[in-house]
Amino acid sequence: MGSLSRVRQRLGLAVLSLAVVSALALPVKAATPIFTTIWYNGQVVRTILPPSAMPKDGTDPFYMVPGTGGVAAVAPGSTGYHGGHWKVYVVSWHVAQYPLRSEAAIWAAAGAGDVTVTRNAALDFLCPIQP
Repeated sequence: MGSLSRVRQRLGLAVLSLAVVSALALPVKAATPIFTTIWYNGQVVRTILPPSAMPKDGTDPFYMVPGTGGVAAVAPGSTGYHGGHWKVYVVSWHVAQYPLRSEAAIWAAAGAGDVTVTRNAALDFLCPIQP
């Protein structure tokens, strides 16, 4: 019986160790930023998506455009850029999608009735544009 007890104890210790290692590894994996690109004034710029959102903290306009992707209204060097503290707007289409690669193009499309632009503060996030 002593041998069986030691086996159970070792098995329990192994399972506990695996659980601890897994618990420590998951936040590290979840905290890994994603390197991607977005549009700014018709040009592709690089950015880093952090592992967490910043709901209702955005100051820099950012548009989520189906068919185009993310569109930033400001970037480093432009007036009003606050380091990528993005204030998210969701664009919804009323016509067949076409490329909208700048804030001016988005608002022109909205003026024409092609899209609706809706503020979504719950999606605000921090994501600096990289040179």
